[in-house]
Amino acid sequence: MLEETMTINIKRLMNTINESAVIGKLARGGICRLALTNEDKKMRDLFRQWLLDAEMQVRVDDFGNIYGRKEGKNPQAAPVLIGSHLDTQPEGGRYDGILGVLAGLEVLTTLNNMDIQTERPIELINFTNEEGSRFEPPILGAGGLAGHFDQEFVYSRKDQEGKAFLSELKRIGYHGPERNRIQNSHCYLELHIEQGPVLEHKHLDIGVVTGIQGMDWLEVNLTGQSDHAGPTPMNMRRDALYAASKIIQIIRETTVNLDKEATATVGRLAVKPNSINCVPGEVTFSVDIRHSNDAMKERLTQSLIEKISVSAAAEQVAVKVDKIWESSATHFSGSLVDLITENAKQLGYSSQKMISGAGHDAKYMNLITPTAMIFVPSVAGKSHCQEEFTEAEAIEKGANLLLKTVYQLANNNASFK
Repeated sequence: MLEETMTINIKRLMNTINESAVIGKLARGGICRLALTNEDKKMRDLFRQWLLDAEMQVRVDDFGNIYGRKEGKNPQAAPVLIGSHLDTQPEGGRYDGILGVLAGLEVLTTLNNMDIQTERPIELINFTNEEGSRFEPPILGAGGLAGHFDQEFVYSRKDQEGKAFLSELKRIGYHGPERNRIQNSHCYLELHIEQGPVLEHKHLDIGVVTGIQGMDWLEVNLTGQSDHAGPTPMNMRRDALYAASKIIQIIRETTVNLDKEATATVGRLAVKPNSINCVPGEVTFSVDIRHSNDAMKERLTQSLIEKISVSAAAEQVAVKVDKIWESSATHFSGSLVDLITENAKQLGYSSQKMISGAGHDAKYMNLITPTAMIFVPSVAGKSHCQEEFTEAEAIEKGANLLLKTVYQLANNNASFK
């Protein structure tokens, strides 16, 4: 069979990954390429040129999502979609999201070089602002496309300097018309690094992703009394930072005691007046709560809110807790999960089904089309940092699995659950 002889060119794929890594390169080999910055524009321009070089039809929609289309024998058939994102964290790695886009490009290039035209079209998508590092919340491009966020909401998002999403999208020249959005699709696949240690720890080649954990984001504000660090007795203080430190311990203990899957992370903290010789009078911090079961996630969230309030009262500080973002758990297509699992087996790759603890563009694409993801191992589980790394051998296996699966789907008329 033809698909048994198909293989991606790993040297070519690694070259594109390494060339991408030059744009926004940091001192320790990572990348800073925030959405809609000059660095993002430069990467988009290069990606667009790569698509044209691969003889793809290129278009951009009103959210700045970039599409590269390989036409099928039946242009009217719903296309198979593949993709991810090219934007990064402030100190991100060279694989997170980027692998999914550039491996997708390699799949299309391989099919072209073998002079293969599938029945269905195949479209590769680079989604805008997946990371959410500049414009919150994350996954705006895919979320807008899927209708989870309306256009006005996406356009009105502002960065810390007050610059709006729409104005920055226009500034870099990637504001396309709404008619360029994908109108229908057969399914969506996304290849991604695991961003965790499980696959490497278990010596597995592939993670077949069955879904994505739901997330709640809380913002907690504690208000005590700012005083002089010298004259104010310890037993007369209303120290907001001390109260916060006790609450952060409670958050960890409560989460660990719930079950093995639940996570809660305090990732951002601001202290006022933030002076070495002042008792902190106000503290604001974030809490990121995740679980694949929405009922368990909500149970944990409500438990933490209650315990935060009780602990704050005990320390005589005022407290305000706001839920600033909520995202329900995602469950991918069982048919696609089974297909990927079987293909991994046929290729001789070890695999296991797993849930994703991180959010991805696939989360919102799942709202409009059958969706699944393929994970490859992250060395030491590191991600969202400059040390993020995945071996070329692991990338090759993931890309070959993507190639085999896309080829089958693009020649398949079956529907998915």
